[in-house]
Amino acid sequence: MYLAQEIIRKKRDGESLNEEEIRFFINGVRDNSVSEGQIAALAMTIFFHDMDLPERVALTLAMRDSGHVLDWKNCSLDGPVMDKHSTGGVGDVTSLMLGPMIAACGGYVPMVSGRGLGHTGGTLDKLEAVPGLNIFPDDDKFRAQIKTVGVAIIGQTNSLAPADKRFYATRDITATVDSIPLITASILAKKLAEGLDVLVMDVKVGSGALMPDYARSVALAEAIVGVANGAGCRTTALLTDMNQVLASSAGNALEVREAVRFLTGDGRNPRLYEVTMALCSEMLVSAGLAVSDEVARARLQRVLDNGEAAERFGRMVAAQGGPADFISRYDSYLPAATLSKPVPAPRGGYICAMDTRQLGMAVVALGGGRRRAGDTIDYSVGLTDMVRLGDVVEAGQPLAVIHAASEAGWIQAAQAVQAAIAIAPEPPAALPVVYRRIVNQE
Repeated sequence: MYLAQEIIRKKRDGESLNEEEIRFFINGVRDNSVSEGQIAALAMTIFFHDMDLPERVALTLAMRDSGHVLDWKNCSLDGPVMDKHSTGGVGDVTSLMLGPMIAACGGYVPMVSGRGLGHTGGTLDKLEAVPGLNIFPDDDKFRAQIKTVGVAIIGQTNSLAPADKRFYATRDITATVDSIPLITASILAKKLAEGLDVLVMDVKVGSGALMPDYARSVALAEAIVGVANGAGCRTTALLTDMNQVLASSAGNALEVREAVRFLTGDGRNPRLYEVTMALCSEMLVSAGLAVSDEVARARLQRVLDNGEAAERFGRMVAAQGGPADFISRYDSYLPAATLSKPVPAPRGGYICAMDTRQLGMAVVALGGGRRRAGDTIDYSVGLTDMVRLGDVVEAGQPLAVIHAASEAGWIQAAQAVQAAIAIAPEPPAALPVVYRRIVNQE
């Protein structure tokens, strides 16, 4: 029998916790025998004292096991179960293409996603712009969809890693969110509860990233890869650039439009294409569905070119209650903003820098995100036709098109966009789209 306060005391004094102590505490978080104050105290001691790898693995597995863990053995799947997770950004719509592309290549993707958080967009919010689409199917429907369609994108139910929900809520109000072992456990508890064979992490770097600098992004990627592999899930990570909006658009319905156009070949932003292909290739190679990056990319291009990936997306939408003809008629189903017009460049020159976080917050201010958990989202608003770093503009040329609910909203967003995009007489140094690949060191 353990006592929560003694576990806190041990960690406070800089000692390592064993697996049984960690599991006892997390089970107490789940069943409310551990108080919010005790959660806050342990979170703060972890924030200051860190955790070694065995502690991080134990914490992640205890969080995972606090609820239901999916098991696919009885579904007779003829391929690996895989997923991708991004640390979040602006215009990061990769999940909507990646899931169907992987499914079309023989993988199974039971993706449990989240809503927007702060300046970052949420995959669930994007999907809910589709009329009728249900992000909380019952377990039988979810399993049947994975077996027949190969991909489903759903929200976290109360049965998946419930201890993480309570732990995170306390971290959020006690300034302990920014702790690598706690971030790692929170991300992986939910992902490992999906019963995955393979996971690929997309850890963002730059002005729109979760971590403030490159070194912290590397540290987070290494932590996630080390813990996930330690927990028995084959995992690698890619560090990708978030110093500018990833897609050509940012905003829920606008990003869904861009995803459909990407899948059907009507339009593919080069940076979005490179990140999506890199992540998909990493998944296929890690899962043994391709022997090399070159083979994986050729296979992925084939399912884009022959329409299989777009067809999987359409089947996913229909299986989750959305329109059966969504792919062919998406524009008639997705909401459109009341007012859409470009914001002009205040002067000419090269686009040399973007405060990507502030661009994300501009979308939130338009109504495309939440300031508080209960806020209602306007799915129609956001930004499209975004300039990219290195582009040359003349004074008055568009930096983006703003889609707003009112003239006042457009004016506020225009000021934010102009302030967030720097223009200089000289071109900026080119940044990589993918910085590096992180693999397990054990």
